[in-house]
Amino acid sequence: MELFAKPSASAIIVKSANSKRYILIQERFKESVPLENGLLEIPGGKIREFENIYDCLRREVKEETGLDVIKIQGENDSTIIDYNGYTVLSYTPFACTQNIKGYYPIMNEAFICETSGNLLTCTNEAKNMRWIPLEELSNLLLNHENSFYPMHIAALKKYSRIFNVLQAEV
Repeated sequence: MELFAKPSASAIIVKSANSKRYILIQERFKESVPLENGLLEIPGGKIREFENIYDCLRREVKEETGLDVIKIQGENDSTIIDYNGYTVLSYTPFACTQNIKGYYPIMNEAFICETSGNLLTCTNEAKNMRWIPLEELSNLLLNHENSFYPMHIAALKKYSRIFNVLQAEV
């Protein structure tokens, strides 16, 4: 029997306050994969059959954090083509990762998002949701990379690297 990777989407949720940039992180909590519990991650989840990836991001962020996604970087540049019985969404995520060995095969596409609403502190999939300054995220990635869910490390490093370069240019 041929098995396939499961598609997923995740949100790098950013906000600015007091001249600082913050990223939302949470502790992973999945009953089905207890070895991953407690790892730091960003909100996200699997894409349902024929679900628009942007709708998936909004649904997963709401389920895991209570927040409403109000902006997804690149969404306005995406296109939809209806042709010959297909409806095809073309888009560009911020970062892509693929698990090629481990507990389950998954491919993740990360997007930079902004949200509104009140942040929950705990759900049935995540705990200890919190906003951390980008400098703290960069430090954690540098000194404690193994405390992060592996599927999100590259996207968070990329975001941190880009922001730190932009900050240095100002």
